[in-house]
Amino acid sequence: MKKTALALALGALTLTSSNLYAKAGDQVEIAEPFKATVLVDGLESPWEMLWGKDNQIWVTERQGKNIAKIDPKTGKRTQLYHFENVFAAPPHQGVLGMAFAPDFLSGKGENLLYTAYTYNEGDKKFARIVRLTYDQKADKLSNETIVMDKIPASDDHNSGRLRFGPDGKLYYTIGDQGHNQGKHVDKPIQSQDLPTAEQVANKDYSLYVGKILRLNADGSIPEDNPELNGVKSHVYAYGFRNTQGLAFVGNNLFAVEHGPSSDDELNRIEKGGNYGWPNIAGFKDDSGYVYANWSAAPKELQAKFNPNIIPEGVPVQQESEFKAENFKAPQKSFFTVPNGYNYADENCGELAFLCWPTIAPSSIIYYPKDGKIKEWQNSLLITTLKNGAIYRVNLDGKSEQVQGDFSKHFKTNNRYRNAVIGNDTGKIYVATDAVGYGIGKDQKPNTEMQNKGSIIVFEYTGK
Repeated sequence: MKKTALALALGALTLTSSNLYAKAGDQVEIAEPFKATVLVDGLESPWEMLWGKDNQIWVTERQGKNIAKIDPKTGKRTQLYHFENVFAAPPHQGVLGMAFAPDFLSGKGENLLYTAYTYNEGDKKFARIVRLTYDQKADKLSNETIVMDKIPASDDHNSGRLRFGPDGKLYYTIGDQGHNQGKHVDKPIQSQDLPTAEQVANKDYSLYVGKILRLNADGSIPEDNPELNGVKSHVYAYGFRNTQGLAFVGNNLFAVEHGPSSDDELNRIEKGGNYGWPNIAGFKDDSGYVYANWSAAPKELQAKFNPNIIPEGVPVQQESEFKAENFKAPQKSFFTVPNGYNYADENCGELAFLCWPTIAPSSIIYYPKDGKIKEWQNSLLITTLKNGAIYRVNLDGKSEQVQGDFSKHFKTNNRYRNAVIGNDTGKIYVATDAVGYGIGKDQKPNTEMQNKGSIIVFEYTGK
């Protein structure tokens, strides 16, 4: 096979040839002390990746409606389950998050796996969390059982990340459904609205949008969940736009969230915390962002929606006007900009959103304190869609707070959807989208992904 060479580096990188479709087995040239290879390609929009106790990479294929596993040595793909009831459409609908039960493949439990997916019921969109049983001998998943149903869903901002915490509870993210923008400009953002006792009793989850949920493994509400406005529900924290990444570091839960035109966030999630959206994006600093409630504007103004040009007649609120005792500021913002910032960068033309000061964080994982790459020990790795790179931030000794600035790694002409760390901590496996938009290495819009539906292995070769 003829090898396709990409020139990558750790930090600042330069492509020798752009928009070449590299395939499985192709080498990806990067600067020392890393080397890289395309492990597998042609996956149907990989969304979640988990490293199993069987030393296989477990993957959800959002568009393909599948759960599969990939051999990290050979790239062999084995399909484990296909969902018949999933509705899949780019970029936000299909099979999303996945989590192993705490005793999965331990020899002590039922080998239960949890996942979430979107589906249609008439003209309405919903998501559900389901449980599957893994049969090791048959190497198949079966017995799909609904854990939680009729979760609100949309064609935008579904979030959908699923994680078990060290407390044995299941955490699930739901986005704001893309309200107050684009085709949903007439719909109000409800990230600050909390469910009533009557809604909870009736299993009406319509106000779970813009929230992080915490549930028992059977879908019920944990007794120690927070009471918010006097009501105990599945809601653990709220005030989110589109949280696509969750990672536990000990008992600390970190999350990454898509900002509007600026201020993607890295948050540490606290019980009952209010994270400000839509009243605040990033820090509460009245800088570069004002909450414009387009949903309350006249229809003739809604028809002219532009998130960065707000005409008279659209109600606005400054960040400093928002008052909430339980507001939690982010650990880091990507990026805060001054008022009057020019979002219309001619370098991106009609795809101006690609030049906005955001990175589109899609997942977050923890690189351990005893990891092989010493410079990376005790840090968070954030995959990004728009920039096709990994952003790394260090944590303090207690793994509670971000320390210093970020570093940027493995830039390619791709959209990085997720990452997982191999057992020896010397290999980082990165899943890429098959389609979409990003910023290329020439800092111009890139509409053709270099590695379509692939897993790229970045292997550390240092000492």
